[in-house]
Order: sequence, then C-alpha cells, then structure tokens
Amino acid sequence: MKNIYGLTMEDLEQYFISKDGKKFKATQVFEWLYKKRIKAFSEMRNISKKTIADLENDFVIEPLNIIAKKEDVDVVKYLFNLHDNNKIEAVLMLHDYGNSLCISTQVGCNMGCHFCESGRLKKVRNLDASEMVRQILAVEEDLKIRISHIVLMGIGEPFDNYDNVIAFIDIINNPKGIDIGSRHITISTSGIVPKIEAFMNYDKQVNLAISLHAPNNAIRSSIMEINKAYPLEVLIPTVKKYVLKTGRRVTFEYIMLKDVNDSEEQALLLSELLRGINCYVNLIPYNETSHIEYKKSTKEQIMKFYDTLKKNGINVTVRREFGSKVNAACGQLRSNYEEAKDEI
Repeated sequence: MKNIYGLTMEDLEQYFISKDGKKFKATQVFEWLYKKRIKAFSEMRNISKKTIADLENDFVIEPLNIIAKKEDVDVVKYLFNLHDNNKIEAVLMLHDYGNSLCISTQVGCNMGCHFCESGRLKKVRNLDASEMVRQILAVEEDLKIRISHIVLMGIGEPFDNYDNVIAFIDIINNPKGIDIGSRHITISTSGIVPKIEAFMNYDKQVNLAISLHAPNNAIRSSIMEINKAYPLEVLIPTVKKYVLKTGRRVTFEYIMLKDVNDSEEQALLLSELLRGINCYVNLIPYNETSHIEYKKSTKEQIMKFYDTLKKNGINVTVRREFGSKVNAACGQLRSNYEEAKDEI
C-alpha cells in the first residue's frame, strides 16, 4: 500500500477528485500531515469518517525507523531502516544560517566514484518520495527542531532517481506542507548531462551543485566513472547552458584528495576551466574511511589551492568540516553498521 507521504498536493487533489470531486480536501490533509504532524488518519478532526476510512483503505502513514544515531559538535548522523530492511543515512548539520539536512535518495549508488564509501555499496533501488520526506520528519521529530535547508547529496545520485526527487521537492516546498523554500534546497549531481538539461525546465529555483573534483578529464576519469560517459567537454557546456537559461549560480564541489587533485597547477587548470561561469567552488576536506586509500589534503595545501583560485577570479569557499567522529562520510555509517552486524 502506498505511503501517503509520497503524494504531492496535485496527487492528492486528483485522488479526491476521483473519490468525490472535492479537491480542497487535499489541502486539509496536507496541513494535518505536515503542519500538525498527525500519527494516524483518525486524528484529522475536520475530515469526515468516510474520507478517513478511504484514506485508511488506500494509504499507510508510517514513519521511518531510526536504528542508529551518532552525534558530534553541530552534527548528528542518522541510520534508518526501510520497510524491506535496507538502510539509508541522513546527516544534520547545524549552521549559523539554520539546520541543514543532507538526505539519501537511493539505497546504494551506481556512480562508482572511487573516493566515495556509498559507491562501494552498489545501488539496490531508488527511494520513493515518501522515504525522502520521512527522513526530514524523523529528524525533526527526534530533535524537536525545524529543518530549514535540504541537501540531496548522498547516499545516492539524485538525478539517477529524477522523477521521485522532483516529487519530493514539490512536497517539501509546498507552503501547506513542510514549506522549505526552493532556494534552501540543493541538488548535487555527479554530472548526468541529460538530467541537468531536464532540470533546466523545472520551474522552481532549486540550487544545483556539480560534483566536479578534478580540473581535467584524465584526473576526473580516474576517480569518477561518470566522466567516461559525460566528459568535461560535454558537462561544462551543459552547465553554461543551464546558467544562461535559469540565471542561477552553480556550485562546483571539489573534494581535496592528497596528491591527486590538490596541486597549485591543478588549481590553475580549474580556474581556466571555470572562467566566465557564474559559479563558486566549494572545496571539501576529504572524510577518510578505512575502506578507501585516498587521504585528505593538508590544511596548508587546501589554503594554497584556495588562494590560487581567488587570485584567478574564482569565487571559492572551504567547507567547514563536520563529524569526523560520527562516520560522516557518505555511506560510512551504513557500511560500518552492516560490518558490525556480520561479525555478530
């Protein structure tokens, strides 16, 4: 039976039109679900018993089960169990501008980025929209806070689950729903060009981030399998087209890998690659894991890279490091949980 948290407002309107022609009930139900956070359909006081019976017959209203939780300064990492016993993660980061939640969009990931923990655990399936929505609801319920920003960055490649991701955004962006502003939502993609092109036509001002991580094809193909399908001479022109059409600035994410992509020469190459694009580069200190050989660049090298980009006119920031003590690398908590279970 379908979980009701996976329905957009338009889906619910169509449902009620098919039942009795009264699509205004969709707004009522949305408000009960997301404003008043009911736990059962029977708690909806301004809905008829027949409508409640229909909803109970056609949908379920079930939360996600939190099976592990780790905390550090300004960060909380969650591991959830799904109905089929698959596991996904979400990471809450407390910033001065608000509470940001990085959610999963898939069980596992097929992108094959060599530095990524979740890439070791191949894609099992896509998450549906309800499983994404319920990550937010579960964290807000657990900590009694409001999530103000959403990042779709892992586990999973959001544009490999495009339709469900768009439905998820429509649900959480709706003012009758969780009401997270579109400019507070960021989708990160490793570079699936056809989906970037489709996203150009999406009518909400959601932020786009590109996981770049290299200044040329040789390095990028050695660490990111997707570059073999969509190399930089295809990806970068598509990003330029996206910026021109939407008027939106793009973020380029760049994980700093020691002796791989962090030299001053590579910073110069990156500056040349991105020159003229309305963008900024987010330098990300690497979260090392026990399963992967890559190491984090030194702080000194990161700042040299930063300075070189700055001197060459590239807007750049260094991401604050979160959660080294809570397995904050994408997929790491899930991986460690599964290994511990196997050892029991």
